[in-house]
Amino acid sequence: MKIVCSTETLSQACQNVQRAVSTKTSIPAIEGILLKAENGRLYLTGYDLEVGINTSIEAKTEQEGSIILNARYLCDIIRRLPDEEVEIEADARQLCYIRSGETNYSLNGISAEEYPELPSVTGGAPVIIDQGILKNMIRQTIFAVADNNSNVVYTGIKFEIEKNQIKLIAVDGVRLAIRTEEIDYDGEELSFIVPGKTLSEVMKLIDEEEADVSLGVGKRHIVFEVNGYSIVSRLLEGEFLDYKSAVPASFTTTVRVSTKTLMSSIDRTSLLITDRLKSPVRCIFDDNTIKISSITSLGTANDKISAQIDGDRIEIGFNNRFLIEALRVCDTDEVLIKLNSPVSPIIILPPEGESFLFLVLPVRLK
Repeated sequence: MKIVCSTETLSQACQNVQRAVSTKTSIPAIEGILLKAENGRLYLTGYDLEVGINTSIEAKTEQEGSIILNARYLCDIIRRLPDEEVEIEADARQLCYIRSGETNYSLNGISAEEYPELPSVTGGAPVIIDQGILKNMIRQTIFAVADNNSNVVYTGIKFEIEKNQIKLIAVDGVRLAIRTEEIDYDGEELSFIVPGKTLSEVMKLIDEEEADVSLGVGKRHIVFEVNGYSIVSRLLEGEFLDYKSAVPASFTTTVRVSTKTLMSSIDRTSLLITDRLKSPVRCIFDDNTIKISSITSLGTANDKISAQIDGDRIEIGFNNRFLIEALRVCDTDEVLIKLNSPVSPIIILPPEGESFLFLVLPVRLK
């Protein structure tokens, strides 16, 4: 293999592909990036047996071929090269030479035959969605994905796709996040669970430009096509929460409040709460006022803000972090908060429409 290409373009591609490379494995090949020169392009692939990222860049191909190079060393070398162009040449002994200006490296590689094959994804018509909308939907649900859970499906986000609608759902046992959007789709109804790790990588590859993301869904895997990159991932299997039954059908109290004002108040009253001094924030909803307080061994904090409140007086406690994380991803100036009792979940909604729904379980007050 022998190619010449832009150093900057190659460096960017290496950094993105590297995120799918395994860092803790007994298989040396998947600690590397697979480089393949073919038809005037250089193809790059990273794959940790769960998530794979591949892309290609333009390259002057003097000799076609392929090789696996250690991802960390390759990325570090390319990022520091002095010239605008880099030449990469690999011989039959799997020894790779990297040259740029007066700088030269040789790097031992691995035969491309040892690289695992990425899963192929076959299914129905692709699902097309604006990349900005998808990024926002992931951002507004991924905070509720479980870090560790005996049920692995809760470490992912459930997608439900039907005629002209897409819905993302995440739950971690104490929080539920639902995000809904209208899309142009007329295919079969789809329901699948994508690992949170995969969706984090999808978010990183989405830029600010207006463009679409294509989702190809198979029985066990999914592929996202975004900005010249393909992200292939396994899907999670298992029984997901019946989230519709988890949301109360009616409420005794409805609150309309400024999102920023409420979040700032909770933040102020949480200053005395630490990981060691765990204590809920206490919220009293009554008479168009929300009184918010906290008590720890360090002292007390009290605040109150104005709100439009209809219904019964309710005094309830929450984990401050869970409440702030839900409010932080609300993209409306105001939110509706719906409650029933001190032991029932709080529901956070937009003032109009049903684009998002966040549920947070309360903490019992002593």
